[in-house]
Amino acid sequence: MQYWILPAFLSLINFGLWGLFAKLSVTHIDSKNALFYQTIGVLIAGLIVFAMMNFKASTNIKGITFGILTGLTYGAGCLFFFFAVTKGNLVTIVTLTALYPVITIVLSYFILHEPISLRQGVAIVFALIAMILFAG
Repeated sequence: MQYWILPAFLSLINFGLWGLFAKLSVTHIDSKNALFYQTIGVLIAGLIVFAMMNFKASTNIKGITFGILTGLTYGAGCLFFFFAVTKGNLVTIVTLTALYPVITIVLSYFILHEPISLRQGVAIVFALIAMILFAG
């Protein structure tokens, strides 16, 4: 088995639970509070990982900057997700937002110059068609 399969599967399960817990959260508290308490959860997870590293943080400025940008964009995305699930159907919203890899793939192509095969390009088109069909 490839070394990445188990972590990817566990990530899939956790992101699936995250979407459900987000909707449950905003049924009891407002979106901004939901983001605040989610951030506490992320902080707890981060502190556990930091403790596992024996409290040795990196000093690479580029890595730190991109790490912080990752957190900022994740936090903003979560806030908009909370806003959406407060007003909309979880099934549709999760499906739509789960297509975020299309954004990553296109940006990777233009910024990192990573190739996109014909097969992958066709898959992207099908994903976009699925998004239109599902949201409509």
